[in-house]
Amino acid sequence: MNDREADLDQWFRAEVTAATPGPARAQGETIDAASGLTGELALALFDAQATSRHLDLAARRLGRDGHGYYSIGSAGHEGNAAVAAALRVTDPALLHYRSGAFFVHRTRQIPGLDPIRDVLLGVTAAAADPISGGRHKVFGSKPAHIIPQTSTIASHLPRAVGLAFALGRAAQLGLRTEWPTDAVVVCSFGDASANHSTAAGAINTAIHTAHQGVTMPILFVCEDNGLGISVPTPRTWIEQAYGSRPGLAYFDADGADLPAALAAATAAADHVRAHRTPAFLRLRTVRLLGHAGSDVESAYRRPADMAADLRRDPVAATARLLVTAGVATPGAILARHDEIAEQVAKAADSAWHEPKLGSAAEIQAPLAPARPAAVRADALRGTEGPESVHGDPLTLAQAVNQTMAHLLARDPDVLVFGEDVGRKGGVYGVTKGLQQSFGVRRVFDTLLDEQSVLGTALGAGLAGFVPIPEIQYLAYVHNAEDQLRGEAATLSFFSGGRYRNPVVVRIAGLAYQRGFGGHFHNDNSLAALRDIPGLVLAVPSRADDAAAMLRTCVAAARVDGRVCVFVEPIALYHTRDLHRDGDGGWLAPISGVRHAEIGRARVHGTGTHLTIVSFGNGVPMSLRVARRLAERDIHARVLDLRWLAPLPVEDLLDHARATGRVLIADETRRSGGVSEAVCAALLDAGFDGGLARVTSADSFVPLGPAASSVLLDEDAIEAGALRLLAARR
Repeated sequence: MNDREADLDQWFRAEVTAATPGPARAQGETIDAASGLTGELALALFDAQATSRHLDLAARRLGRDGHGYYSIGSAGHEGNAAVAAALRVTDPALLHYRSGAFFVHRTRQIPGLDPIRDVLLGVTAAAADPISGGRHKVFGSKPAHIIPQTSTIASHLPRAVGLAFALGRAAQLGLRTEWPTDAVVVCSFGDASANHSTAAGAINTAIHTAHQGVTMPILFVCEDNGLGISVPTPRTWIEQAYGSRPGLAYFDADGADLPAALAAATAAADHVRAHRTPAFLRLRTVRLLGHAGSDVESAYRRPADMAADLRRDPVAATARLLVTAGVATPGAILARHDEIAEQVAKAADSAWHEPKLGSAAEIQAPLAPARPAAVRADALRGTEGPESVHGDPLTLAQAVNQTMAHLLARDPDVLVFGEDVGRKGGVYGVTKGLQQSFGVRRVFDTLLDEQSVLGTALGAGLAGFVPIPEIQYLAYVHNAEDQLRGEAATLSFFSGGRYRNPVVVRIAGLAYQRGFGGHFHNDNSLAALRDIPGLVLAVPSRADDAAAMLRTCVAAARVDGRVCVFVEPIALYHTRDLHRDGDGGWLAPISGVRHAEIGRARVHGTGTHLTIVSFGNGVPMSLRVARRLAERDIHARVLDLRWLAPLPVEDLLDHARATGRVLIADETRRSGGVSEAVCAALLDAGFDGGLARVTSADSFVPLGPAASSVLLDEDAIEAGALRLLAARR
């Protein structure tokens, strides 16, 4: 025990010992009329607070002994147990990493759960951890409806807002979720995180949504300890920032005053449940023991400030309340406190001996669950759909539109939404007519905020929907990429597959738009998406592939909970011709192929001299080059990768070995582009034939004709092919 921990223990014991016992009363009696707090509930909340405190201390001891790996604690925040008491067990909770007492009190209401052991298994990275399986220490429990979060910057708030929206939308559409129709979503976060753009955007989205009369049953809980690690938050800032927002009910309480905290939390929860509109609870707390185990608090805080915080210790305050209210004697409280300490110590000693995850396969297991036969079966459902009798050749945009129409008609769990997708029908008309056919509850416009678009999708996926959000341009997804990387892709990983994030994110992207754009509308960077573990990245190039791949992505989301990103090449949306004007060579019917297995490529041609590997806009360019090469008696096949994550390595190797020469025609940048991964896959597999690549330049895409100077073109593909063939003769 270090000096700070010793000070905390001494203060607690002194406060309890010095408290003047009140007249003895039965535990069932009310001890505070305003909050309705009974002695029995106060004792239960004290137990949760003391348990959370001893878990913090145990985590620090385990860390010092080399047996624990996480020591960000909840000391000083234990007043959040009152928030747990104000809510129902069936209210979904997305918790701040200092909401330990909330977690303890909530889980103790579920028979068979042991919050002490569960938390310590997480701290020690034990494979037996019932939520993350040893992958990270999180507050999460499927039976207790606590959705695990690893957010440190309030990046879980957009998902929480999305879930609150989805609960109401599910009720309107007659779809069942795992939560009651009157459930309240609660999400907690720190005062420093309240300043992050993600939090500000999410709260704004909640208010904006409610302003339009859409249900938004969400309770934001800001646990305000006045510090962001070492940076102070002004005492009045949270109230000034959120206390007078129209449409946001505001509540405030001292977290060290249990009755006051319970009264405010109950009022806030009741408001949200009754009105189905958002509320904000500021719970004033203190931070004891520093930011984490490695934090030297004295390096940036004055002794007087730390001493003042100690005097506001919520665990000591609740103990003092129990004594003065006559619920328990000082001796009984100290005995109860020490008994909890002993329970935690024994559990800690047991937890660190538990086996850890021992292989990459174990660790990765929840990342990318794959049941291809079940996905195929789901994709092929409903062969009586409109495109089954529609044999006319279509453009890529028409194929996406008709496929979404079929999916919306077939599956009541599908939602389509994004910026301008409703009445306008999308910037390029891809969602035209869908809202008119399926209504504003199934196809709807969102705010112009990518974080909120994706957050809505992540919450809707939790509620049982298969959301298909649209991001208007590829460049815009980078404004909110952490919603995919840090939230969507990690949920299954950090919950051991107990929670999933089914979603198919449609993005209009890539370059080659003539006369329009600049780099915001002609972005050719996919590296940030390809780097996300478990994410499926699809890039169709033609109508028939677009329809089959979109259907497969939706099936993979529904069946396996996969996070899919579907990048639609803007320049190919309305492309009709391939080799000459009017040939209709890039149109295709979508009535034949209905499924495209994830990770399988498509080949065009049977040439034996050269394999040109490409995707997206590169496919029609490569096919035109292949025709020109054929005039020289050079016969090339074109392999359309289609899936950029996971790469179709098996097909890539087969077609590489079939010709012995591979040219990669990559419209993304030379550094960090797709061609790097393709080269690595071939070399890793021992391919020893001819290998070359042609790419776009390491540049943003400029406006106007200058774009052609930095983008891959047909001349570069042809020249690259001829160089490769000449080098191998």
